[in-house]
Amino acid sequence: MLELQNLCMQFENAKHATLKNINLQIPEGSFTCIVGASGCGKSTLLNLIAGLTLPSSGSILLDGQPISGPGRDRVMMFQESALFPWLTVLENVCFGMKINNVPKAKQLEIAGHYLDMVHLSRFRDYRVHELSGGMKQRAALARALCMDSKILLMDEPFSALDKQTTNLLREELAQIWQQTKKTIILITHSVEEAVFFADRVLFLSEETANIAGEYVIDLPRPRHIESPEFIRYRQDILYQVRNEVEKIEHAEEMAG
Repeated sequence: MLELQNLCMQFENAKHATLKNINLQIPEGSFTCIVGASGCGKSTLLNLIAGLTLPSSGSILLDGQPISGPGRDRVMMFQESALFPWLTVLENVCFGMKINNVPKAKQLEIAGHYLDMVHLSRFRDYRVHELSGGMKQRAALARALCMDSKILLMDEPFSALDKQTTNLLREELAQIWQQTKKTIILITHSVEEAVFFADRVLFLSEETANIAGEYVIDLPRPRHIESPEFIRYRQDILYQVRNEVEKIEHAEEMAG
């Protein structure tokens, strides 16, 4: 269980808090997506959970223990794959395990398992420059899964990819989550993506600096974006996001 208690974040010299009094519980094994307008604090919230940034006040607890910095129990996956270009796919996937002194034979066993899972086994000896964008993200996902963390944090991991590749990776990630039952928290600008993945979608508001909406996605898996129920969820959440964006734009016009 991940718990956020009265979490606040205000950066130095900022006039307003980015996040204010966030209270949230995320159950183990759940898939949570967070949406909201640009600048609403989505990535800040993820960085706080990762321990990359410390909150101004409040606390974050994982299984009752406070988070005070980065840890092996939380792994972050970013928009860019952040692979090391001088290493092969296999060496990249094994990198975190090597740093943590996992025996070589165990590294290869675990890496092989997850390379199979992301369909990269036959590319294990390729260099990064030989991979497509989608393959790089697959390799980054395999590397993250190899760390066997309690929580996988994902900051718009598919946003730089073309639509076809994104759709394929979405389906693969959904299958991987169902196989591993890992707790995943994913930040996305795509409401469609949020509804496709999530048990629960949270709408983060820049206006209130807090969670302004919560949607439990009660749809069977695998999900179909063309189904009337899927479209209904997407429209409801998209309406709230668009309404927030229009408010922000109107406030900026008035201020200007």
